[in-house]
Amino acid sequence: MQPQTDPDVPEPLRRELRGELAAARALPDADRIHDAEVALGTGGTPWPDATPAARQARLAAAMRALLHHRRPQSTICPSDAARVAAGPSWRDAMDTARAVAADLSRRGIITVRQHGADVDITTATGPIRLARGPAW
Repeated sequence: MQPQTDPDVPEPLRRELRGELAAARALPDADRIHDAEVALGTGGTPWPDATPAARQARLAAAMRALLHHRRPQSTICPSDAARVAAGPSWRDAMDTARAVAADLSRRGIITVRQHGADVDITTATGPIRLARGPAW
Protein backbone atom coordinates (compact mmCIF):
# COMPACT_ATOMS: atom_id res chain seq x y z
CA MET A 1 0.00 0.00 0.00
CA GLN A 2 1.32 3.44 -0.99
CA PRO A 3 1.59 6.05 1.78
CA GLN A 4 -0.93 8.88 1.63
CA THR A 5 0.47 11.62 -0.56
CA ASP A 6 -0.65 15.10 -1.50
CA PRO A 7 -3.54 14.65 -3.96
CA ASP A 8 -2.61 17.88 -5.73
CA VAL A 9 0.67 16.50 -7.12
CA PRO A 10 0.06 16.13 -10.88
CA GLU A 11 -0.10 12.46 -11.84
CA PRO A 12 2.93 12.37 -14.20
CA LEU A 13 5.12 13.96 -11.51
CA ARG A 14 3.57 11.72 -8.82
CA ARG A 15 4.55 8.63 -10.86
CA GLU A 16 8.06 9.98 -11.28
CA LEU A 17 8.42 10.71 -7.56
CA ARG A 18 7.02 7.31 -6.60
CA GLY A 19 9.61 5.77 -8.92
CA GLU A 20 12.30 7.80 -7.18
CA LEU A 21 11.00 6.69 -3.78
CA ALA A 22 11.13 3.04 -4.85
CA ALA A 23 14.66 3.45 -6.23
CA ALA A 24 15.82 5.20 -3.06
CA ARG A 25 14.32 2.49 -0.85
CA ALA A 26 16.02 -0.22 -2.92
CA LEU A 27 19.47 1.29 -2.29
CA PRO A 28 18.60 2.19 0.63
CA ASP A 29 19.47 5.89 0.67
CA ALA A 30 17.88 7.74 3.60
CA ASP A 31 18.42 11.22 2.12
CA ARG A 32 16.81 10.26 -1.19
CA ILE A 33 13.94 8.52 0.61
CA HIS A 34 13.38 11.64 2.70
CA ASP A 35 13.44 13.94 -0.35
CA ALA A 36 10.94 11.78 -2.26
CA GLU A 37 8.60 11.53 0.72
CA VAL A 38 8.74 15.28 1.41
CA ALA A 39 8.22 16.07 -2.28
CA LEU A 40 5.17 13.79 -2.37
CA GLY A 41 3.76 15.54 0.70
CA THR A 42 3.72 12.32 2.72
CA GLY A 43 2.58 13.28 6.20
CA GLY A 44 3.29 16.94 5.57
CA THR A 45 1.19 20.06 5.91
CA PRO A 46 -0.68 21.01 2.72
CA TRP A 47 0.91 23.90 0.80
CA PRO A 48 -1.64 26.58 1.72
CA ASP A 49 -1.20 25.84 5.45
CA ALA A 50 2.55 25.22 5.45
CA THR A 51 5.05 27.61 6.98
CA PRO A 52 7.42 29.43 4.62
CA ALA A 53 10.26 27.17 5.81
CA ALA A 54 8.18 24.04 5.11
CA ARG A 55 7.33 25.36 1.64
CA GLN A 56 10.99 25.98 0.87
CA ALA A 57 11.95 22.54 2.19
CA ARG A 58 9.34 20.84 0.02
CA LEU A 59 10.43 22.73 -3.09
CA ALA A 60 14.09 21.84 -2.45
CA ALA A 61 13.17 18.20 -1.85
CA ALA A 62 11.15 18.13 -5.08
CA MET A 63 14.06 19.60 -7.05
CA ARG A 64 16.53 17.08 -5.64
CA ALA A 65 14.16 14.10 -6.00
CA LEU A 66 13.29 14.92 -9.61
CA LEU A 67 16.95 15.43 -10.52
CA HIS A 68 17.89 12.16 -8.81
CA HIS A 69 15.23 10.25 -10.70
CA ARG A 70 16.16 11.58 -14.13
CA ARG A 71 19.33 10.81 -16.05
CA PRO A 72 22.43 12.56 -14.65
CA GLN A 73 22.63 14.98 -17.60
CA SER A 74 18.91 15.83 -17.50
CA THR A 75 17.44 19.09 -16.30
CA ILE A 76 14.18 20.10 -14.70
CA CYS A 77 12.17 23.28 -14.85
CA PRO A 78 11.58 25.08 -11.55
CA SER A 79 7.88 24.87 -12.42
CA ASP A 80 8.11 21.06 -12.08
CA ALA A 81 8.98 21.50 -8.41
CA ALA A 82 6.34 24.20 -8.00
CA ARG A 83 3.69 21.92 -9.51
CA VAL A 84 4.70 19.14 -7.10
CA ALA A 85 4.71 21.34 -4.02
CA ALA A 86 1.88 23.79 -4.69
CA GLY A 87 -0.47 21.87 -6.98
CA PRO A 88 -3.00 24.11 -8.72
CA SER A 89 -1.48 27.27 -7.24
CA TRP A 90 1.97 26.48 -8.66
CA ARG A 91 2.29 29.84 -10.42
CA ASP A 92 2.09 31.57 -7.04
CA ALA A 93 5.00 29.40 -5.88
CA MET A 94 7.40 30.34 -8.68
CA ASP A 95 9.15 33.20 -6.86
CA THR A 96 9.78 30.87 -3.92
CA ALA A 97 10.94 28.11 -6.30
CA ARG A 98 13.46 30.47 -7.90
CA ALA A 99 14.67 31.56 -4.45
CA VAL A 100 15.12 27.92 -3.40
CA ALA A 101 16.95 27.19 -6.66
CA ALA A 102 19.21 30.20 -6.00
CA ASP A 103 20.09 28.81 -2.57
CA LEU A 104 20.80 25.33 -3.93
CA SER A 105 22.88 26.90 -6.71
CA ARG A 106 24.95 28.98 -4.25
CA ARG A 107 25.70 25.76 -2.38
CA GLY A 108 26.73 23.98 -5.61
CA ILE A 109 23.99 21.36 -5.32
CA ILE A 110 22.39 22.44 -8.58
CA THR A 111 23.45 24.45 -11.58
CA VAL A 112 21.12 26.91 -13.26
CA ARG A 113 21.11 26.87 -17.05
CA GLN A 114 19.60 28.93 -19.79
CA HIS A 115 19.90 27.90 -23.44
CA GLY A 116 22.34 25.17 -22.34
CA ALA A 117 24.78 27.54 -20.61
CA ASP A 118 25.29 27.99 -16.88
CA VAL A 119 23.86 31.30 -15.64
CA ASP A 120 23.50 33.22 -12.41
CA ILE A 121 19.87 32.81 -11.36
CA THR A 122 19.86 36.23 -9.70
CA THR A 123 20.43 37.95 -13.05
CA ALA A 124 18.80 35.46 -15.44
CA THR A 125 15.52 36.51 -16.96
CA GLY A 126 13.09 34.22 -18.69
CA PRO A 127 12.95 30.43 -18.60
CA ILE A 128 15.70 28.55 -16.79
CA ARG A 129 16.50 24.89 -16.22
CA LEU A 130 18.05 23.20 -13.20
CA ALA A 131 20.75 20.52 -13.41
CA ARG A 132 22.93 18.62 -10.97
CA GLY A 133 25.69 20.87 -9.69
CA PRO A 134 29.35 20.31 -8.80
CA ALA A 135 28.49 19.47 -5.16
CA TRP A 136 25.73 17.04 -6.15
